[in-house]
Amino acid sequence: MGNLVRIRLARWGVRHNPFYGIVVAEARAPRDGRHIERIGTYNPIPDENGVKHIELDFARAKYWIANGAHPTDRVGWLLTKVGLLPPTPLQKQREAMAAKQVEMATKQAAATKRAT
Repeated sequence: MGNLVRIRLARWGVRHNPFYGIVVAEARAPRDGRHIERIGTYNPIPDENGVKHIELDFARAKYWIANGAHPTDRVGWLLTKVGLLPPTPLQKQREAMAAKQVEMATKQAAATKRAT
């Protein structure tokens, strides 16, 4: 069995200002240590417009996923956000629950409004 290759985040920022590189690395390599390839960046600090920036080389990410690289949970979430991976069933379930809660809240508000 060969070494497991992961797509994961490597922290490049400074204290209180995180900035991450999206890298392909062997699973046993240090978090911020050697990596095979850098395929993108992620800035979790929102800019003045409230946007968190993700820069990703789609072609290389698809290549590594097709060749068996496993994204970590957080990178999998990021890849889902940019449309590279389909949402997990749990994410679909959470979205459905959130929509149902909003619907129930609007019904309750309408019923309360009618009652007064």
